[in-house]
Amino acid sequence: MESLEFKKKIVIMLAVMSAMLFAALNQTIVGTALPKIISELQGINYYSWVFTMFMLASSVTAILVGKLSDIYGRKIFILVGIGIFTLGSFLCGLANTMVQLIIFRGIQGFGAGMIMSTSFTVVGDLFSPRERGKWQGLMTSIFGISSLIGPTLGGWIVDNADWHWVFWVFLPVGVVAFIMILIIYPSHTVKAKEPIDYFGSIFISLTIIPLLLALTWGGNEYEWSSTPILLLFAGTIIAFFFFIYTEKRVTSPVLPLNLFKNRIFTISNIINLLIGIGMFGAIMYMPFFIQGALGSSATKSGLIMMPMTFCMVCTSAICGQLISKTGKYKIFVILGLLVMGTGMFSLSFMDLHTTSIRAVINIIIVGVGIGLCLPVVTLAVQNAVSQKLLGVATSSVQLFRQLGGTVGVAIMGTIMNMSLQNRMSDATTNSELGEQIQQNPNLQQLQDPQILMNHEELTNIRESLSPELQVTMSNMIAMAREALSYSLTNVFFITSIILCIGFLLTFLLKEIPLRLSNSVKEEETPAPSPCQKKETSAFSNH
Repeated sequence: MESLEFKKKIVIMLAVMSAMLFAALNQTIVGTALPKIISELQGINYYSWVFTMFMLASSVTAILVGKLSDIYGRKIFILVGIGIFTLGSFLCGLANTMVQLIIFRGIQGFGAGMIMSTSFTVVGDLFSPRERGKWQGLMTSIFGISSLIGPTLGGWIVDNADWHWVFWVFLPVGVVAFIMILIIYPSHTVKAKEPIDYFGSIFISLTIIPLLLALTWGGNEYEWSSTPILLLFAGTIIAFFFFIYTEKRVTSPVLPLNLFKNRIFTISNIINLLIGIGMFGAIMYMPFFIQGALGSSATKSGLIMMPMTFCMVCTSAICGQLISKTGKYKIFVILGLLVMGTGMFSLSFMDLHTTSIRAVINIIIVGVGIGLCLPVVTLAVQNAVSQKLLGVATSSVQLFRQLGGTVGVAIMGTIMNMSLQNRMSDATTNSELGEQIQQNPNLQQLQDPQILMNHEELTNIRESLSPELQVTMSNMIAMAREALSYSLTNVFFITSIILCIGFLLTFLLKEIPLRLSNSVKEEETPAPSPCQKKETSAFSNH
């Protein structure tokens, strides 16, 4: 595919980017619309499953499709992915119950996993590593663009039209992308038939699914020490050992273990996991601070977060261009983690008196750091493996980033809840305020700081109280906001430490020259012995 005319490559990339934009927009548009959807379908108890089901399906599919696309080509999987995602989106719009919506979101997730996994790999098929930087930057910026358009449009739709259109509005984009790829994308000659690693696929699925469920439910649905969470972790460990046992014995493993002998592959994915923790930590908990601690509206929260997304998009695109021009990539991930960690550290100094301007500046610093990091990891991994393993290597990057986000949100959520409970307990124990709270059920609702983001509910509670208790309520809201601010700044501080670890790891990342061609001779050689192993051995055939 590298030999195709440049104009045809551009058209193929536009089609692939359209497919990615279709999937990304459908993910981001749901966030602002979901409260209205949940209200109509009366499914608040299953709220988290709308996200969890999508995440599980997309994570498992991405890693499985990575290997299969190396054998059967990208075209079939990206077409099937668009088809499944389109069907899932259409069905989500028809959902009449929460159970239906959750099932249909799972169908969406299967399609999204195929689209995301193959889309980034297509860049590796079409362009040499030296050329990929600018395209990886543009591909990464699609997520930023979708974050700008999706939430705003989703909010507008639920306010002015039927919520079902949230899932239907972008269906034409999917249809156009499907037709473009079907017509333009070259057909793939299937390689010599390889046996499919069915047991490896089963065991890696049984490893990922319980792990993600445990990290999602732990500290929220169940205590971390509860039986369900411990059983899920135990199941993950058992399945993981069976997976390792299987992969060492099959001829065509779904995730070749010798990839982890490559230092660049391993260190890049560890760094990628830490970046995922920081990125999702900022995206998830900064709006919580703005709306809960500062008392701003959801609209203002979106406006404050928008510069971060915009800077992430611009920096990612510029970084990609510079990588392609200079052939250097390590410096960008070093700078990215340094800037990102600095921004996260500055977030830890915010308090109830923080101005919107300062919050915007802090979050912009984080966005610039994310933009510098994201294109580099995928490029480094792709450049570090042979072309025949491009699909499985690229999908591993998506998996580790997703795991990082899940792990990060779970750990940070636990830290936030513990800090919050301790702070609230210290403020109410053996105090007059604590006695008034115990005597009034309406005031007891204020002990859950999440209510700070529901301004309508706060107004209703205030109107139900006597003038004397309204003063008490004002004091309690101030106390809850201070406790929330304290707990969230703890989260940002610990996240900055995690990013500092990632920054230090970047110095262990060996930078090798970006190849100028994909036309490499694939040699079937046994894995080198420890004494033969050198860091550059994986690239000697380039």
